[in-house]
Amino acid sequence: MLKKTDPVESILLRHKKITEKVLKEVKASNIHSGTYLGKTLADHGYIHTQTLLETLSTELRLPYIKKEQYPKSGLPVEGMTITEAFLREKIIFPLQLKDDTLVVAVYDPFDLYTIEDLKVSVGKNIRIVLSSEQDILESIETYYGEDGGSAMNRMVSDIQDDDMHGLDTLDDSTEHIRDMASEAPVIKLVNHIISQAIETRASDIHLEPFEEELQLRYRIDGILHELESPPKRLSAAITTRIKIMSKLDISERRLPQDGRIKLKILGKDIDMRVSTLPTLHGESVVMRILDRGNLVLDLSQMGFPEKELRLMEELIQKPYGKLLVTGPTGSGKTTTLYAALSKINTPDKKIITIEDPVEYQMRGINQIHVKSQIGLNFADGLRSIVRQDPDVIMVGEIRDPETADISIQAALTGHLVFSTVHTNDAAGAVTRLLDMGVENFLISSALLGVLAQRLVRVICPNCKEEAPLTPTLKIEMGLLEKEDVNVYHGKGCKACSQTGFKGRCGIYELLVIDDSIRELILKKVTAQDICDQARKNGMRTLREDGWDKVVSGITTVEEILRVTLNDRN
Repeated sequence: MLKKTDPVESILLRHKKITEKVLKEVKASNIHSGTYLGKTLADHGYIHTQTLLETLSTELRLPYIKKEQYPKSGLPVEGMTITEAFLREKIIFPLQLKDDTLVVAVYDPFDLYTIEDLKVSVGKNIRIVLSSEQDILESIETYYGEDGGSAMNRMVSDIQDDDMHGLDTLDDSTEHIRDMASEAPVIKLVNHIISQAIETRASDIHLEPFEEELQLRYRIDGILHELESPPKRLSAAITTRIKIMSKLDISERRLPQDGRIKLKILGKDIDMRVSTLPTLHGESVVMRILDRGNLVLDLSQMGFPEKELRLMEELIQKPYGKLLVTGPTGSGKTTTLYAALSKINTPDKKIITIEDPVEYQMRGINQIHVKSQIGLNFADGLRSIVRQDPDVIMVGEIRDPETADISIQAALTGHLVFSTVHTNDAAGAVTRLLDMGVENFLISSALLGVLAQRLVRVICPNCKEEAPLTPTLKIEMGLLEKEDVNVYHGKGCKACSQTGFKGRCGIYELLVIDDSIRELILKKVTAQDICDQARKNGMRTLREDGWDKVVSGITTVEEILRVTLNDRN
């Protein structure tokens, strides 16, 4: 019999599905904020959803069913006051009406208040069964879609063609656009686009107008995926709604604009960075999703090998000098620097950052947002920061010789300076600074180390299986033909949207500047010479770290080849 006194934590501890250490870690972190603890543990990888539900099913003697087992007939909600919003918010789904009892699938069996509310609302006895959040939400989507179709189709059908007439023309009145974008169907459509992105773990939403269509794409684990798109006629209405949410000028369609949105979706606090860009067929919109709950600010949880983690932690504890992180856009450089700052963020240190833009706000750290239109750029901001008596400075990116020179000078005058630069590998950062006009003796004196990194997709644990390793791939990995190594891939399943991957982790190349490297910098040798010496000193390259993660079953050979294609091996 279900009792309120059976909390999920005690059940999982009793069945040894989690440890006391994990429980304390989750409760002490910012990832758990009053939501169902089982959901928090599953969402952040501490326990698999199926394991959670199977354990609860055994303990509570409740059936655990999957979507395939749901009744195929129409749902028993006709005439009942059950709304889609209620079902989504509470993650419940009515399955069957048997005599005077309504059978309901739930994800959180301990939400007794919701079950009692439902009982009073429908005037029926309630019997619950367990089911996953994904299966329940997918069923809500299917049922509430038009004729069993998608929710997108249903919402679009609520917006009449006559209502939208002329909305995508540039001479339409601002007031009319605002009125239409504030209508419930458009609001619901935009909210659906954002909610769907959160559910699929997307990092970016791309809305791109073309001559005949409006394309909707989500970037998931670093790769763009095309989804069902709204019709082209709604392009202006959707864009205007997003601009209203991000407090942008809806009457300005000729110039790019940037804004931010703060929302609470699916129980998560979400910050979104919004960018609009005028194109030939309308305004292109990109929304970067900044999910605080998924932000990992712990170097030990970012995929660093043991040796590189120890060296990195030693470097960020130095009293002064410069540490660079390199890699292409979207390789996690800023997140690594945030994790480093979080590690050394203590009351005895004053930390100031200058970024473009500030992606995550960090407690106890002074963060400055670059505003080029009023003259606040990296170089000018950095000059002012130095006069604020900081111990640690983070410069979002070194883009020009002036910023490079000032940051080096700051490192030489008693400050610990973190920054990023775009190069293919760690050794290339040295030659990039030389190309910017920074003197070789200054680089040699100030630079502590350079970390190159990439993000690789992690194989989905639900559909992971052994993969064949061809002779060609063995050669790429530096293996002998007779060497036997097991590698893996994901065959694709519902949990990973048939991609075979779920989540990402880093691969790293850490160049520590010792005396031998300093001599080479003074001689202005090539990046290849620096790399060769660093490897003699024990540095492991990006690809070598990648192969280790392949052999460990974390990622695939193809992923390592994809992200390290142009790097030295």
